[in-house]
Amino acid sequence: MVKQLTQAGIAAFVLVAMLYAGSVIAHGKVSLEEDPCTRQINENMVHLSTYQPQHDKSAHYCTEIPLAGDTYLVIDLIDAAIRNMPVKVNVYRGSETEGESVLQLPAELHPDGVINGITNLEKGLYSVIVTAEGVPPLKYQYRLRVEMVDYMKIVRASILPVMVLLLLAWLIYKIKPLQRLRKWRTAQRSQD
Repeated sequence: MVKQLTQAGIAAFVLVAMLYAGSVIAHGKVSLEEDPCTRQINENMVHLSTYQPQHDKSAHYCTEIPLAGDTYLVIDLIDAAIRNMPVKVNVYRGSETEGESVLQLPAELHPDGVINGITNLEKGLYSVIVTAEGVPPLKYQYRLRVEMVDYMKIVRASILPVMVLLLLAWLIYKIKPLQRLRKWRTAQRSQD
């Protein structure tokens, strides 16, 4: 019985690991319209990527930044129309109305479609406001979470693995008495 429980536990662990790994890479396999790092107003879209090469040279993030420290913000102006407008970027610790400004990039044209900035982000919530000064102005907002755990995301991601584990435990519970019954019947037949 211990051997079977160990095997079931290993199988469940592998299943959970596969499900978790799939959710981690999901960001890179979605269309631009479904990407959580993309904001769209009418046909104008912008995309935010954040990097922390001092912690991980190859990783990029969107709104969930795992560690505090120097953070590179890269905003891609996807549509050509927005590249012909002056665009400014403001980053606030907290909200735009009540927060402290930690980065201001003045309104400029970006014909290459890329805006870069670097700021030191401490643990907490931040607001990134990208404003294209067109007629009417276009305002894109991002909420950054730095070195914070999103418990709701963890709960949502763990529902399926927990259900699978419960189903496995139930199956083992139901199968074990059947195996004991078969052994008992076999023993009874051999005694007869």
